[in-house]
Amino acid sequence: MPRVMRVRTPKRRRLPRVRRILLAALKLVGLIVAISIVSVVALRWIPPTTTAVMVERRVGALLGGQHYRVRYDWVGWNRISPQAAVAVIAAEDQRFPDHNGFDVEAIQKAIDAHERNGRRLRGASTISQQVAKNLFLWSGRSFVRKGLEAYFTVLIELAWPKRRILEVYLNIVELGDGVFGVEAASRRYFHKPASRLTPDEAALLAAVLPNPIRFHVDRPSAYVQERRGWILEQMGQLGGAGFVRQLQD
Repeated sequence: MPRVMRVRTPKRRRLPRVRRILLAALKLVGLIVAISIVSVVALRWIPPTTTAVMVERRVGALLGGQHYRVRYDWVGWNRISPQAAVAVIAAEDQRFPDHNGFDVEAIQKAIDAHERNGRRLRGASTISQQVAKNLFLWSGRSFVRKGLEAYFTVLIELAWPKRRILEVYLNIVELGDGVFGVEAASRRYFHKPASRLTPDEAALLAAVLPNPIRFHVDRPSAYVQERRGWILEQMGQLGGAGFVRQLQD
């Protein structure tokens, strides 16, 4: 009988180990980017159930063996007093309607002050940046975190109108130990809904920003009271409640 010759199929060459690791890393990064984009787009319409800051506070308390209660009540734009909106803009980001997520002028002023006086470089975070940080990121000042903050800020500015950015900020901003958002803060400190906040009360809430753990709405220091007066003046100069009614939805 004639001898049958077996034809060997060539074996597939295995990718080098380093190349396989890099390919897996690229796939993981692509997946994370896709998830982040979908999450930001979805949150344009869906109220967030929690935030990174809330989770961080809970975990910190748990590790310390402490009880931590979160007061967080989401309310829509029409259930928030316009006074609260104009107060946080006056206090934190007066160029909010005009910039694209980053206040270049404020950043430059902070850098100039640091170079001129040798003081610690202070942040010039916009409301958009604070939403990005509070929703998605951990506390800290590393370059990685700042890079991610910039990334999420760009996504938010691209996907959300200004009114939505401000609506989310007013609902998730920390205004006391365990108190998040103007609705929870209004009920906690003034015993009424956020829709009924007066200019003076809204300015007091904004006055404890950006350090609501050190400063207290219910026990305002001389600094907080002075800052409240300054915010009230700025609210008037901006045009009061009418200033935020121009924001597009």
